[in-house]
Parts: sequence; structure tokens; C-alpha cells
Amino acid sequence: MSMTKEEIYELIQKSIPDAKITIEDLRGDQNHYSATVISKSFEGKSKINQHKIVYDSLQGKMGNELHALMLKTKTE
Repeated sequence: MSMTKEEIYELIQKSIPDAKITIEDLRGDQNHYSATVISKSFEGKSKINQHKIVYDSLQGKMGNELHALMLKTKTE
């Protein structure tokens, strides 16, 4: 089972309400995505911690329903 861009967006938005999120389906297969997440809540956090926040928002779906996610995080 795979995930849609909308499902990924909703999970991230629910966890990081102020985030500006852009998601792209890289292969059109609903398995390989690129996401850019911009949030003030990332300020003062390392890239590793920023990515962990996003991956945690996916509620264990990474590696299961979601096969690959190329992630970029930024602060505003």
C-alpha cells in the first residue's frame, strides 16, 4: 500500500501546524517523494532533529506505506 501526496501533507501539517509544505511525487508511483518543510519551530534545532520531527509526524508510515522520502527542512 502506498501514500498520496495529500496524505503525507496532512500528517506533517497536523504535527507542524505552521509549516509550509511542498511535496512532489518524483516518479509518479506514489512511492518516491520529495518534501520541503519550512517551519519556525525548526529554529535552533540541528538538521537531524528537524528531520526527526518530520519523520515522527508520519506516524511510523516511513518504510511501510511510504517507501522513500527525500527531505529538505528549513527555518523561516
